[in-house]
Amino acid sequence: MRVIFLGAPGAGKGTQAVRLAERLRIPHLSTGDMLRAAVAAKTPIGNKAKEVIDRGDLVSDDIVLGIIADRCEEADAQAGFILDGFPRTVAQAEGLDSLLKNKNMKLDAVIEFQVDESKLVGRIVKRAEEMASRGEQVRKDDNPEVFKTRLDAYRVQTAPLSAHYAEKGMLRTVDGMQPIDQVTEAVREILGR
Repeated sequence: MRVIFLGAPGAGKGTQAVRLAERLRIPHLSTGDMLRAAVAAKTPIGNKAKEVIDRGDLVSDDIVLGIIADRCEEADAQAGFILDGFPRTVAQAEGLDSLLKNKNMKLDAVIEFQVDESKLVGRIVKRAEEMASRGEQVRKDDNPEVFKTRLDAYRVQTAPLSAHYAEKGMLRTVDGMQPIDQVTEAVREILGR
């Protein structure tokens, strides 16, 4: 099963991806994690990414797609994977479509976690407080001001993906403001698993 999770920052994509990955025994593919792993492993695409990062530039869609292409070939991803945080733009979605087609793979579902943006800042502040109380390092992007910037970028760049996947008849939505277990159950119902 190949699934994309969409939604604003703080919508619960990562939490639900971990749960689904454990249940289906497929990897949760975070592009940031994959990028760091490719750089550390000094793969050809990782070396290319490192050059870009060392210059202080953003990694291109081609490099990210190359990293995803490599990761899809690994044994644990043969039964499927969950993409969280990618694609972020319609151009990336189109690139992913081409990549999957070239590998004779297809997406099974695109699930968007719909949330009340006015309540997301409070959710992020709570997450940061809980992490700090457990002695965990708080994510730098969980600062309310940084979060608002991320939310603005999401609205401009990523929100159009909803229409892209809706036009393809692939988009399903979940109320991301429900309690975590209810969101998990809604995802299960959509996927029939």
